[in-house]
Amino acid sequence: MADRSQHRGGRGGGRGGENRGGRGGRGNDRGGRGGASAGERPKKENILDLGKYMDKRIVVKFTGGREDDEGNTSSRSLGLVVARGTLLVLVSPVDGSEEIANPFMQTEE
Repeated sequence: MADRSQHRGGRGGGRGGENRGGRGGRGNDRGGRGGASAGERPKKENILDLGKYMDKRIVVKFTGGREDDEGNTSSRSLGLVVARGTLLVLVSPVDGSEEIANPFMQTEE
């Protein structure tokens, strides 16, 4: 009974030698992932150049349809905002843009 763990796949039962990694590992001591090292990766490029919006008022839309209430005229200055993932839908400057009517909406005749 003392050697039963070897037959049932118990921990440390000596099955397969020393270089077999646990849980289906390859058995060698390379560590980490294969492929290029961290120093060889190309630098990630920004999708959007946010430098042109520095010190300017902007409108930001997020997914989910949450918007500010109509008639709210108060605003505040935010120093740094981090918007991660696919939450961001639109970034546009307040100056030089205006809201127009929906040209695709069918009017009743």
